[in-house]
Amino acid sequence: MQETYGEDPYLSGVYATAYIQGLQGNDTRYVRASGGCKHFDAYGGPESNPVSRMVFNAQVSERDWRTTFLPAFRMCVEAGTYNIMCSYNSVNGIPACASRELLTDILRGEWGFKGYVVSDSFALHIVISPHKYVNNSVDAAAACVNAGCNLELGGRDDPVFMSIVDAVNQNKTTEAQVRDLVKPLFYTRMRLGEFDPPEMNPYSKLSTADVLTPEHKALAVEAAMKSFVLLKNINGILPLKMKGTIGVVGPMADNAVQIFGDYAAQPPRKDVTTPLEGLSAMATKTLYASGCNDTNCNVYNSSAVLKAISGTDINFVVLGTGQAVEREGHDRADTELPGQQKALLQDVINNSPLHVPIILLLFNAGPVNISFAHHDPRVSAILECFFPAQATGEALRHVLLNDVEGAVPAGRLPYTWPLLASQIPPMVNYSMQGRTYRYFEGEPLYPFGYGLSYSIFQYMDINLPDQITAGEMAKGFFTLVNNGHYVADEVTQIYISWSTATVPSPQLQLVWFNRTSAVPTGGEIVQIDFEINPKSFAVLHSDGWYIEQGTVDVYLGGQQPNQNIGVRSNVLHTSLNIVGTKFLGKY
Repeated sequence: MQETYGEDPYLSGVYATAYIQGLQGNDTRYVRASGGCKHFDAYGGPESNPVSRMVFNAQVSERDWRTTFLPAFRMCVEAGTYNIMCSYNSVNGIPACASRELLTDILRGEWGFKGYVVSDSFALHIVISPHKYVNNSVDAAAACVNAGCNLELGGRDDPVFMSIVDAVNQNKTTEAQVRDLVKPLFYTRMRLGEFDPPEMNPYSKLSTADVLTPEHKALAVEAAMKSFVLLKNINGILPLKMKGTIGVVGPMADNAVQIFGDYAAQPPRKDVTTPLEGLSAMATKTLYASGCNDTNCNVYNSSAVLKAISGTDINFVVLGTGQAVEREGHDRADTELPGQQKALLQDVINNSPLHVPIILLLFNAGPVNISFAHHDPRVSAILECFFPAQATGEALRHVLLNDVEGAVPAGRLPYTWPLLASQIPPMVNYSMQGRTYRYFEGEPLYPFGYGLSYSIFQYMDINLPDQITAGEMAKGFFTLVNNGHYVADEVTQIYISWSTATVPSPQLQLVWFNRTSAVPTGGEIVQIDFEINPKSFAVLHSDGWYIEQGTVDVYLGGQQPNQNIGVRSNVLHTSLNIVGTKFLGKY
């Protein structure tokens, strides 16, 4: 997805942790870069309907706020982030960058954050207008300083924080408060090595020579391969075992820009492989047609597409959205494929001989309506590629052919893929009712955590204590067997549900996941250890989080439990009894 890891707070928190720790490094004196998480908080409202996201007031219940919108940021703080960015919107009537409850009471008081809060670009200006929370820059500066905002990210020629001195002189804030907010900024600059001789800082040795190295390029290929999610694979058509003549059609096939996400760095063109380039490398002959004037596909050339799929052994349809259709400042109006992309795919379906497989490759962030393609037996396989960036073509070739280690798909969907647009609640409604797999009602096209493999896995022997004391780590192990023909990675997911909770709680909650690499075939049993953090068992009461005495159901496998559309592996179920009650505090 654009600018977020997915729909689950635990998943997003784990990724945020890895992002912060990887970016900042592990030197005891210096940080490689000042990491940060954004946008704090309950952000992502509509662009213009009914009002701009800049002024949108997210009305969030205390329960939804603390169980869905805040946890990933808390995990980011626990990971040691140096900054948090406050968002444009209001939360329950107060602009986020002027919310003392958010930036001081919760962030610093409850979570112990020691870093700095930076505003989004010109966010302090919109506290004045269009929020109309205050009516001048002095009051805006005072409100944001008193709330706990350390740093203004500009975007205009008249920064609000240039009025801080006036705010102090008018007794609307204090010099002591300003000094306290400046301290984390200078501390961060010290940790970045700005005041030390360069030779003392190991990161000062990095230069442009350390960018796009062979190791980095190899990592880009690996990351892209691991991110692909196989959604459909009739009769094991993939991996491919043939070459010959291929047809490649669609507006995303040979676009070296739209395969990158919003705000991604753009490497030199020579270091980018498009889907077309990757697919062509596995064929003896390639016929190609974009079929569309651009990604929006408002102008469609049917004859060019029909010519490109004539006389082929296999046809690839490469569709999606790219930054042209979905990005910051540009909401999608619906979940349909852009423009006439659906007509393009239907042309390929209707005009390809029955013996010619059709493989749909998707490059998009949010879900698109492909239910017709999923249910049509003429579409042999569907691979969700997201925005895999510079190594797209190379990674795609490896995954389709399974010709290198780690090429078998194991990625899982980070969101619930709806069957119908009517399953998506209004964008202005911030209630979690009906949202995400944790509260979803109905049957999606693809569930959260869904993804196929070329291989077949069997989960066995979940070993978990029958009971634990409230506040204790739940440690266990399970065994995994690869019964398929391919050495493959497997992504295991553990979910819990509360059988005896006394307060409302999610119907299902992800509490652990892990990728096991290169699981061998031939019946070899692999034992994998896991542990569930005590916080995962807690439920929210009016005064804070409690681990309650009672029973928790635990589900372990390569997918959610009780899915109507399943992957070729099983899900184990056990129960865990928690003895005693433990109060964890308010956070």
